[in-house]
Amino acid sequence: MGLGTEIRDKMAKRAAEEIKDGMLVNLGIGIPSLVPNHLPEHHQVMFHSENGIIGIGSTPEAGEEDAHLCNAGGYPVTIRGGASYCDSAAAFGIIRSGLIDVTILGALQVSGEGDLANWIVPGKRVPGMGGAMELAARAKKVIVLMNHLEKSGAPKLVKECSLPLTARKCVHTVITEQAVFTVTAEGLLLTDLFAPYTLIDIRENTDASFTISENLRYIRKEQGEG
Repeated sequence: MGLGTEIRDKMAKRAAEEIKDGMLVNLGIGIPSLVPNHLPEHHQVMFHSENGIIGIGSTPEAGEEDAHLCNAGGYPVTIRGGASYCDSAAAFGIIRSGLIDVTILGALQVSGEGDLANWIVPGKRVPGMGGAMELAARAKKVIVLMNHLEKSGAPKLVKECSLPLTARKCVHTVITEQAVFTVTAEGLLLTDLFAPYTLIDIRENTDASFTISENLRYIRKEQGEG
């Protein structure tokens, strides 16, 4: 089941809290692309795209799209003052050089140790891995935004990934519609809980083991903050 607009924005808003002025950030398609909408108007963050844009702005209003301006997923974007363009080779060079401070992307599975599987389901056709492997391996911080459960109801936070890995032990933070986890040397640490979900729900819906932060934050639906 897909996530509604309100839930997607809630997750994107929480991810935006992980971004600080001066960072160079790469965004995946889907929910990650909503993150710029939740930063202060005069933020000093540059968003990078594999197709050669540095300085992506907020999502354009309907009817205001530029047919010649899109992100790596082909979705329309805007640009900020100071934005620049480069070819795809240079854009990947930035990634492989370790210059990306944060990458925010989706996932099919994340293990308790931070292994990431996000590029293929065996037997299903995909256009290609794109920049997922390079970003997962070389970004200074990897944040995953994903559904807590598969369409079948199976957990996506698992003890061990059953799908082909993109990279091992690369994920730092996982944000779902139910909760937020930090990946530590000891395993997953539950730091945030989204209303209306409870600790019982998280235990039932998470295959990987986790501990609970002493400063667990409860984010209320109506306020969008704890």
